[in-house]
Amino acid sequence: MEKWLLLTVFAQVLLTSLVMVIMGRRRIKAAKQKQISVAAFQTMNLTGASEQVIATGRNFDNQFQMPMLYIFAVLFILQLGLSDLTFVILGAVFVVLRYWHTLIHIGNNVLRARFRVFLLGCLVLWVIWIRLVALALL
Repeated sequence: MEKWLLLTVFAQVLLTSLVMVIMGRRRIKAAKQKQISVAAFQTMNLTGASEQVIATGRNFDNQFQMPMLYIFAVLFILQLGLSDLTFVILGAVFVVLRYWHTLIHIGNNVLRARFRVFLLGCLVLWVIWIRLVALALL
């Protein structure tokens, strides 16, 4: 089970990397189209950038928030030898929800849908952490 759990972490790392590439491409395109100046990148003042450029940058930042709490949980799970099918399934669901959230955020960016997917991901993450703490203390 450890390898499968680690695979969910890799899928999250892959998502972060994909968003980084998309973000870079969108920023370069915006600079080439003179929506933002190249100098703006010195301070990351992206005033004037399109919603798509800003949303992709925010999504990249998001990949270092809740997903980090997931990765820490996986590290504890592996260290404590608690890896099982339930954690793998919960981890896979969490990561799928992160992909879904990203597709919404850097796509059509429908706030209500994005928020619901985000909350569902948070709920799954809480279940992972509560189960981890319960098993670790038993």
